[in-house]
Amino acid sequence: MKLRIRIRRRTCGVELPGQEPSLKDLRDQIQATLLSSHGLSADTEFSLSLNGSELLSDSGQTLSSCGIVPGDLICVVLPESAAAEAPDPQGMDPEAPDPQAMDPEAPDAEAVDPEPPAPSWEPMLCSEAEDGQAPLSLELLYHTAQSTSPGDAVMVAGNLLMLETGFVPQANELKPGEMPGGWRSVGGAYKLQYTHPLCESCVVTVVGVCMGHVLVINTSLKVNESVDTTLKLCLKPSSYVTDEWPGESAAAAFKDLRKLSRVFKDQLSYPLIAAARAAMKLPVAFGLAALPPELLLRVVRLLDVRSVVRLSTVCRRFNVAMEDSTLWRHLYRRDFTDPGSSRSRDTDWRELYKRFHKLRSDARRVARRRSLPPFLRNPRDIFAPLPLPLPPPLPGIIGGEYDQRPLLPHLLLPRPRYDPIIPPPHQDGRPLSDFRRGRSTVGRAADIRRGFI
Repeated sequence: MKLRIRIRRRTCGVELPGQEPSLKDLRDQIQATLLSSHGLSADTEFSLSLNGSELLSDSGQTLSSCGIVPGDLICVVLPESAAAEAPDPQGMDPEAPDPQAMDPEAPDAEAVDPEPPAPSWEPMLCSEAEDGQAPLSLELLYHTAQSTSPGDAVMVAGNLLMLETGFVPQANELKPGEMPGGWRSVGGAYKLQYTHPLCESCVVTVVGVCMGHVLVINTSLKVNESVDTTLKLCLKPSSYVTDEWPGESAAAAFKDLRKLSRVFKDQLSYPLIAAARAAMKLPVAFGLAALPPELLLRVVRLLDVRSVVRLSTVCRRFNVAMEDSTLWRHLYRRDFTDPGSSRSRDTDWRELYKRFHKLRSDARRVARRRSLPPFLRNPRDIFAPLPLPLPPPLPGIIGGEYDQRPLLPHLLLPRPRYDPIIPPPHQDGRPLSDFRRGRSTVGRAADIRRGFI
């Protein structure tokens, strides 16, 4: 197991033999090889820590039981007396001039092996990685695979995503952090094979082919020596691999790992598991359909009624589960205030909810109609009073500006030119006022324009 040891701001590597080295083996290795190179005696007391604050207690346990994996950074915590007596890491007095300032070409140990941020090495999935971060498992796979193209990097990430969903590679003596043998062939083609503990008799084959700027991934599910399901996924490696993909770390090579994890698992990994269990006539193993009825009802209680009704149309199992009386009793008591006494045992809570929901909808509809003007409540009611002013104002004849500018308010326009302001003259030219002064109109024709006065 290869680890990094940090003593007085300097980092160096150490390799422990054996499959399961213990914490005591690590202490002996540090005491025998590293303390003297840092100006400390072999009898110096020290402690080990993963984060520099919490000390690891040596009780004979192995490194793996302490959560230590290859590549981790182990800090050596020295007592104050030993830290004060030890010389400077550079081997000179602190007041002496810095050799880096005098010789820019001199190697800087701090710049060569910087300390990575602690969150980047915390246990995480690809779906939890932020920008500039990558899981440690992806870091190990990326380094051992020696990727030479963006397609290689995406297939390495796809192999890790298959492992995260429970798939097991079909490879003999495959060590952790290594890609299966023969996963990459000449010409940009890739082939991986997996099995799954939930469907052991099934074999999943993943084949990737680079076609220009697109990586086409085809998966086939073989059940009892017959191909049952085939799925296809097209990805653009440039969307998930940066321009620095040949870099030293996977965190600098990959981008948007969350989206890659979501797309790959939703379109390949999870559908393969569901198809395999369906082909073997086994119940589903994930999702809402895999929950027992008690947990399913507790989840559905958090939804609104519209979502509950829509969920009941998904499949037969959900339809039966959504008919549960305890669910509708909870929804009824949550959405309505029933002042009545307690209901009987044979109450149909679903029908009761439906009836109260209809009453509330009708009450809201009536309240909405009452808030409208009278002439909009019922357009067919011809006896409802009309709003004032009427367009155009009466009396008058529509014409002139009213026809040329129908959208302008009528109160802003001048009076229509065909609206008679004065009484119309008589046929022989005499004004109508002569008739109003008592002159006789016997034998005269009736004036048809008098209706406009």
